[in-house]
Amino acid sequence: MERLKANGGGHVNSAFDSNLGDPPIYEETEFSNNEHRTVRPSVMSAFGHDTLDRVPNINFYRNAGSVSGHRAVRPSLQELHDVFQKVNDGEGSEGTPSDDLESAAPIDVDKGAVKFGWIRGVLVRCMLNIWGVMLFIRLSWVFGQAGWGLGIVVIALSCVVTTITGLSMSAICTNGVVRGGGAYYLISRSLGPEFGGSIGLIFAFANAVAVAMYVVGFAETVVDLLKEYADLMVDEMNDIRIIGCITVVLLLGISVAGMEWEAKAQIVLLVILLVAIVNMFVGTAIPATEDKKSKGFFGYNTKLFMENFTPDFRDGETFFSVFAIFFPAATGILAGANISGDLRDAQAAIPKGTLLAIFITGITYLGVALCVAGTVVRDATGNMTDLVTPGVPCNGSSVIACELGYNFSSCETEPCKFGLMNNFQVMTMVSGFGPLITAGTFSATLSSALASLVSAPKVFQALCKDNIYKALHFFAKGHGKNNEPIRGYVLTFVISVAFILIGDLNTIAPIISNFFLASYALINFSCFHASYAKSPGWRPAYKYYNMWLSLVGALLCCVVMFVINWWAALLTYGIEILLYIYVTVKKPNVNWGSSTQAVSFVSAVSNALSLSGVEDHVKNFRPQILVLTGSARARPALLDLAHSFTKNYGLCLSCDVLVGPRSAIMPEMNNGMEKNQMWLNKNKRKAFFAAVACDNFREGAETLLQASGLGRMKPNTLMIGFKRNWRTAETKAVQSYVGILHDAFDFEYGTVVLRMNQALDVSHLVEEEAKEQQALDNEMLPNGGKTKGLFRKSRHSSQQIAKMNEKLVEASGQFKKKQPKGTIDVWWLFDDGGLTLLLPYILTTRKKWKDCKLRIFIAGQPGRTEIDKEEMRSLLHKFRIKSSDITVIDDIHIKPRNDNIKKLEDMIEPYRLREGSKGRDQAAGIQEYPWKITDAELSSFEEKTHLQVRLNELLQEHSKSANLIVLSLPIARKGSISDFLYMAWLDILTKDLPPTLLIRGNHKSVLTFYS
Repeated sequence: MERLKANGGGHVNSAFDSNLGDPPIYEETEFSNNEHRTVRPSVMSAFGHDTLDRVPNINFYRNAGSVSGHRAVRPSLQELHDVFQKVNDGEGSEGTPSDDLESAAPIDVDKGAVKFGWIRGVLVRCMLNIWGVMLFIRLSWVFGQAGWGLGIVVIALSCVVTTITGLSMSAICTNGVVRGGGAYYLISRSLGPEFGGSIGLIFAFANAVAVAMYVVGFAETVVDLLKEYADLMVDEMNDIRIIGCITVVLLLGISVAGMEWEAKAQIVLLVILLVAIVNMFVGTAIPATEDKKSKGFFGYNTKLFMENFTPDFRDGETFFSVFAIFFPAATGILAGANISGDLRDAQAAIPKGTLLAIFITGITYLGVALCVAGTVVRDATGNMTDLVTPGVPCNGSSVIACELGYNFSSCETEPCKFGLMNNFQVMTMVSGFGPLITAGTFSATLSSALASLVSAPKVFQALCKDNIYKALHFFAKGHGKNNEPIRGYVLTFVISVAFILIGDLNTIAPIISNFFLASYALINFSCFHASYAKSPGWRPAYKYYNMWLSLVGALLCCVVMFVINWWAALLTYGIEILLYIYVTVKKPNVNWGSSTQAVSFVSAVSNALSLSGVEDHVKNFRPQILVLTGSARARPALLDLAHSFTKNYGLCLSCDVLVGPRSAIMPEMNNGMEKNQMWLNKNKRKAFFAAVACDNFREGAETLLQASGLGRMKPNTLMIGFKRNWRTAETKAVQSYVGILHDAFDFEYGTVVLRMNQALDVSHLVEEEAKEQQALDNEMLPNGGKTKGLFRKSRHSSQQIAKMNEKLVEASGQFKKKQPKGTIDVWWLFDDGGLTLLLPYILTTRKKWKDCKLRIFIAGQPGRTEIDKEEMRSLLHKFRIKSSDITVIDDIHIKPRNDNIKKLEDMIEPYRLREGSKGRDQAAGIQEYPWKITDAELSSFEEKTHLQVRLNELLQEHSKSANLIVLSLPIARKGSISDFLYMAWLDILTKDLPPTLLIRGNHKSVLTFYS
C-alpha cells in the first residue's frame, strides 16, 4: 500500500501521475462507520474515461537502481479492486519488489560520463587484444611445424571455439540490460553468485597477471634491440624488470587519467598495428633480394607453397602442442565485454563488435600465415654463397630452394638460423620496412597490456560491489564521472609489478590461458543452461545461437584447457571448486533470477510429477508434518521438535491461521509470508511457511489440512500445541481446537499434540519485541538516517525482554540445543500403525538426541508380563529398533486414587450440565449447551475417564525424570464425548509431567519388517 507523508498527506511515490511529475493529491473521505479512507484520484486515460489503470510503460519495469530512466510503480491490485485505499504507514508499496544489490540505487556519477559505441568500445579493443605478439613472432613457426594444411585447422579450430563463445555471449548479452563487470556479470547473472563469484575472482586475477605477461613480452623485445647495439643497462634479466616496471607505470597513468585517454591510446596503437600488418603484406609482394633469398624468402611460388602444405613436426612437437602454443593468440574476445559498464548500448555493441573482431582477426591470421607459407622455405642458412653447384648434391628439406638455385642441405646436419622453423623474426625479414614490424610488436603487446590493465579493475570492482566476498568490498568504491576503480588499478599495478619482477613468466602463462578458457567454458555453459531451463524470462534478442552448440563450445574449452597444459587445467578447476564451495557456504544475500534457480524449479516439478505416478510404500514412509505454529517465531519448541522429525528428509510446513475480515488481515498475511520464510531460512529451519486468512480458526486449519502440499509431497501428520488455557478460553475457541483434532482424524492425518509446562507459546514476547523495534524505527531521522546508538538501544531492549522472561525464553529453546543424557519414554498403549514408535525412533537418530535411549512401556494383562515383554522385544527386533528397556504395565485397570479423581471432578465442574429436573428441561439444556458435560456422558465414559487419571499416576511413577514422554493419544468419538470432557482427559493425562507428545497415527502401517 502506498504511504502518505506525515507532513500534509503528500504521496511518497509519483508513479501514478500521468506525466510522472507532481505527486497526486489524496482526498480524505469519511464513512458512516467513522472509518477514514483516502481516495486516489483517477486520470483521463486512452480509453476515454477516468481510471486508475495505467497503459503499459517501460518505467514500470525498471529496477530501483535504473540508470537509464525513472522507475515508476503501477497501481496495486488492491487499489484497483477495493476502489478505496486505506492509508498504510507500513513499509513501501506492494508493487515494489524486494530490493537486492541488483536494484540498489547507484551513485549518480553518470552525468558527463564517457560512453563508447561498438567500434571504439568493443571492436577496436577485441582486435587489439586478439592481435598479439603471436602474429609477428610465432605464427610463421606454427605454419612451419604444422604446414599450411594443418595450420589452417589450428586457426579454424581456435576460431570455432571463440566464435561459439561469441555467439553464446551475444545471446546472454541481449537477454536484458548488461551492467559493468563483463564476463563476471554475464556468468553471475546467468548461473548465480556461486559460479560468477568463483570465476570472477580468478578472471580478474588472470587479467592482472596478463598485464605482466604482455609487458614482459614488450620488455624482452626492447632488450633484444639493446643487445643488437650492445647497450644493456645492467644485464638481460634486470633490464627486462626495469623496462617492464617503467612501462606499467606509464600504462597505469594512461588508465587512471580516464577511459577517454585510454581509448585514444588504443586508437594510436591500432593504427600502428594496422600499418605493420599492411607493411608485411606489401613486403611479400616485393621481389626478393639476394640477402632475403639466402634467408629463405623467395617471393610467391606455387611449388614452394605446395611444399609447405604437409606438416614437418620437429623437436618432439605435435599437432596439439603447436595448437596449445597458438591458441592464446585467439583469446581476448572478452576485452569489449569487460568494460560493459562504459558502453553506450552494451546489448548491441558486445555481439556486433566481438563477432566482427573474431572474423577480422581470424582472416588476418589466416592471410598473414598463408602469405608467409607461400614465400618462405622451412630452413635456410642465411649464407649468400650457399648456391647450387653442379656435381654437389642438393637434398635439403626444401627441394624448391634447390630449383631456385640455393643449396640449404647443411641444415640437415647442423642447426640453421633462418627459415620458418628457425627464425622467429621472419615477419621482420619479409616486410617492406623491418622497423615497422618491431613497432607493430610493441603496439600488440602494449595494447593487450593496456586492455588487461583496464579489464582487471573493472571486473574486480563489479565483483566487489556485489559484496560476494565481504573482505574485498573496500575495492568497490569508484571515483570520478566514470566511476573509475582507482583502488582496483592500484591493486592490479601491485600484482603486475610483482610478476614482472619474476621476469620469466613461462610457468604462469599456461595458468592464465586456462583461467581465460574457464571463463569461456562457463559463458557457453551459461547459454546452454539458460536455454535448457526454458524459463519464460530467457528471451535473447540475438537468435543465432543453439543450446547444443553452446554445450559443445563449453566442452571444447574444457578439452583445450587440458591440451594446453593438463596440470594448469587441474589447478584451475581446483581453485574454481574451492571458491564455489566458499561462496555456497557463505550464501550471499542476492537474487539475480539465475538459470540455476530455473533448472532447480523444473527439476522439482519433474520429480514431483514422477512421484505422483508411484504408489506410496510403507518402506518409504516419512513423517511430513503440518505444524500449527502461528508465526514461525511464535512457538519455537513446537517448530524445533517438528524440524527434528523431518530435518532434511521430510516435508515440514509451519502454518498460521489469521482470523478476521479478509480486507483487514490480507496485508498482514502477505507481508508476513516472506518475513516468516526468511526467518526460517536464516535460522536454518528446513521448512516452508504457509498462512491462510479465514473467518474462524477451525476453517483455516481445515483449509490447510485439505489443500497443503503438492502431489505426493503433502503433509500426513498434524502437529499442534496443547491448549493450556482451555479452562479460561471462550467456548468457541475450545470447540474450534477440538474440532481441528476431529478434522485431522477425518482426513486421515496422523496427529501429534505437544504439551509443555511453560514456553510453548511465546508469541507475546515476539509481539513485544516487534513493538519495541517499531518504536525504535520511528526514531529515525527525517532524511532516512538513523539516530546514533539505535542498534545498541534495540539490542538493549531485547535484552530487557529476555531478562524479564528468562525462564520462558530458555524453556522455549530446549529442543534447539543438545539434549542431556537420559531417556525418551514411549507409552505405546494402542496400535496406531506404528507412528507412536516411529517418531521417537527418528528423534534418536538426530545428533541432538543421540544420548537419549528409548524405553518402551506397554499395557499387559496380569500374569502375562513376561510373555508380553518377549512379544514386544521380538517385534522391536524385527523392526530393527533398539530400546534400552521394555516395561509391561499390568495394573492400568486399577481405580485411581480418590484425590486425583477429585482433581478431575473439580476441573470439569464449571462445564457440567446439572440435570436437576428430567424431561423437557434437560433436553432444552442439552440443546442450548451442547458442549456441556452431562451426567449420562460421565456415567457412560466413567472407565475411560478414570483410565486417563490412572495413566497420569503411572506416568508420574515411571517417567517423571524422562527427557521426553511419548504417549498414545486417546480418541474422542464424534457426537459422544463433549469437547470439554475431552480437553479434561488430555489435561489430566499430561498434568505435571516433562514435555509430553500425544501421538495417534492414522492406523495405517508406517513400520514393516519385510525387505
